[in-house]
Amino acid sequence: MISVSISAQEIVQIQVNNSPSDVEWPNEESSYFNNTWQTQTVANVSIPTMEVFRPDPAKANGTSMVICPGGGMYLLSIESEGNQVAKWLTDQGVTAFVLKYRLVPTGDDGAEDLSDDGMEVGKKASNMLKYAHEDALNAITHIRKNVQEYGVESDKIGLMGFSAGGAVTMEATYKSQEVNRPNFIVPVYAWMSIVAEQEVPDYKPPMNAVCATDDPLFLAPASVELYSDWIKKGATAELHMYAKGGHGFGMKTQNLPTDKWIERVGEWMDTMGYMKN
Repeated sequence: MISVSISAQEIVQIQVNNSPSDVEWPNEESSYFNNTWQTQTVANVSIPTMEVFRPDPAKANGTSMVICPGGGMYLLSIESEGNQVAKWLTDQGVTAFVLKYRLVPTGDDGAEDLSDDGMEVGKKASNMLKYAHEDALNAITHIRKNVQEYGVESDKIGLMGFSAGGAVTMEATYKSQEVNRPNFIVPVYAWMSIVAEQEVPDYKPPMNAVCATDDPLFLAPASVELYSDWIKKGATAELHMYAKGGHGFGMKTQNLPTDKWIERVGEWMDTMGYMKN
């Protein structure tokens, strides 16, 4: 893994274990303001990386969070589900890592391709999830092996994901081993239909699930099921199910209670001891 500085950004290249033989990406990933989604997005990620967001050393509490933005496995909503989340966390003393995991290759407009692919979306997304979840696990491995460099603790590494990033979060959790397991997880309107049904792992990481009942992609029941699975296993879990908020709210302002979801997660992290020095 390599750490480089790009325009004052701290970027870490993530180790790749397996590469799909049936996928061809453009030569470079693309970053652009997506007019369809009205937000900054990233597409065509073939080499996984993560950007490091470090808190003020006076605030640092030893907790870290790997953040997996959503976008249907075709795009990454890099601002409202990535960078803005990271900046909020660093204000609380958390070291944040925004992960660019591998994506389905697209043309000039990934959102348009996502829409046009119709029934093929689930198949393509499921196939890419096999590689994307490894990117998340390798990100955790990297952090755990370099805790001194980042000023974090090896037993306070969280994994948070939105929509397709929530699928990456859960698949990584199910498939993790001791070296790369997250210590706590935050699936936000996780897209669970592309994740095969699996047992809650024996190490039972504390979970805080977030979703809105009126999610137009009908993701709310899956979040409730995740919560139920966790508590049936005797694991620590919290669920924030909002009446309104739709899908993809991330850090957007809608003048709804969902605007404060991250504060509720922060309170939970504090209760669990992850915000304390």
